[in-house]
Amino acid sequence: MPNPEPHRLTAVEMAGHIEAGTLTAEAVVQSCLERIRDREPVVRAWTHIAGDAALAAAREAKTDTLMKGVPFGIKDIFDTADMPTGYGSPIYTGCRPSFSASAATLPRAAGGVLLGKTVTTEFANRHPGPTANPHNPAHSPGGSSSGSAAAVADFMVPLAIGTQTGGSVIRPAAYCGVVALKPSFNMFPPAGMHPNTETLDTIGIMARSVADIALFRAAMMAIPYEQPAMPDRAPRLALCRTPHWDKAEPEGKAVLEDAANRLRSAGAEVVEAELPNACGNVSDVQNRHSYFEAPRNHAPERYRHEAQLSLALRHGRIEGGQKLTLDEFRAAWREADRMRAAAQDWAGGFDAILTLPAPGQAPKTLASTGDAIFNGLWTVLHMPCLTLPAGEGPDGLPVGIQLVGRRHADARLLDIGLWVESKLGARS
Repeated sequence: MPNPEPHRLTAVEMAGHIEAGTLTAEAVVQSCLERIRDREPVVRAWTHIAGDAALAAAREAKTDTLMKGVPFGIKDIFDTADMPTGYGSPIYTGCRPSFSASAATLPRAAGGVLLGKTVTTEFANRHPGPTANPHNPAHSPGGSSSGSAAAVADFMVPLAIGTQTGGSVIRPAAYCGVVALKPSFNMFPPAGMHPNTETLDTIGIMARSVADIALFRAAMMAIPYEQPAMPDRAPRLALCRTPHWDKAEPEGKAVLEDAANRLRSAGAEVVEAELPNACGNVSDVQNRHSYFEAPRNHAPERYRHEAQLSLALRHGRIEGGQKLTLDEFRAAWREADRMRAAAQDWAGGFDAILTLPAPGQAPKTLASTGDAIFNGLWTVLHMPCLTLPAGEGPDGLPVGIQLVGRRHADARLLDIGLWVESKLGARS
C-alpha cells in the first residue's frame, strides 16, 4: 500500500514523521496548502490562508517541541495580530487586531504552525457563512465552527480550533465526520475571543483521532502531554436519549442504537439512563443565558453598525434578549447552578454518557447550520463532550455519537473515547 500524502496523516503521525526525519514540517505544510488550493473552491472553509508565513514558520520548526511544526487552523472569531480578523461580519472586513488570542498563541508556542483563519458564522451565532460540507457541498457543514470542521474533514489541516455556546463544535464535527472535544467550561483560555455568551462560551478542538485531540489539548492548555490510555476495563456507559429524542432523525437513532449494541458486544456495560429531574428545563436555561447576553455583548456593533448585522441576529437573540429582565437572567443562573450539581452527581455513576451529537446527518441546505438541541444542554452543564464518527445517513453523510463526561474529568473522557474509537473503528 503506498504511503499516504502528508496532508492525510493525523497530527500524531505527522509529528512522528517530522521527529524521525522522514518528513519535514515544511513538506507537511506544503501538502496541506496544495490540498487547500485544490479543494477550497468547493468547500470554502477559509477566510484567510497565511501560506507564505506558514511555510516560513515550518522551516523554523523545532523537533523538540510538542507539535514539531504540525499545522492547525483557527476559527475567525479569535483575534490574530498577523492575520485579518472578521468575526464572520462585514463590519470587520480588513480588521487587524493589535494582539493575538491565547488560543492562537499557545499552539504556536508549543511548536504548531498556524495555517490561517477558518470560516465562522456571524459572531458565532446562527447566520451561516459560505462553507459547504466536504462530503456533499449541497449539505450544511454545521456551525458556528463550520470552516474548522470542514477543513479537518477534507484533509486541509489535521487540527482546528472552534467555539461552542450551544452546539458549535460538536455538531459541525459530527456533520463533517471528525473527532471533536468541547472541554469542561473555561478549560481553554478565552482571552482574545469575541464573546457570544460569556457564561457559556467554550473553546473546542477538532481532529481526526482521539490521540490527536489529546496532543492538541496539551498544547492549548500549556500542560505536559500525556497520551490517552486504554482503560483497564470495559467502561460503564449511560445510554441517554435526552428529553429531545423526538427531534432525532431516523438515522441518528439508528446509529446511536447500533453503537450501543456494538459497544455492549465489545464488553461495555451500557445502561439506559435519563437526565436528573432537576435538568428538565436545561434548554430553556441555555436560551435565557444566550439571549440576555446578546444585546450586551453586541453593543459595539449595535450602536455603530446595526444595519450591517444580519436580520437573524437583530430579530433573534438581540431582540429576544431585550425582552428579558435581569431578574430572569439571575433566576436562570441559579437554576443552571442547581442543574450542574445534579448532573455532576448523576454522571458519577458512569464512565461516560453515550448520546447523540446531532439529530442525524447534515441537512441538505446551506441556509441553516442545523439543530443544536442535542448540544446546548451539555454546554449549560459545563460538561466535557467528545464526538466520534460512527455511521452514515441515507445520503452517505457522516452520523456521529457523543460521549459526555463529568466536569473536569476531560482526560478520563479521552481514555474512554480511545476505547470507544477502537471498538467502532471511528477514525475518518
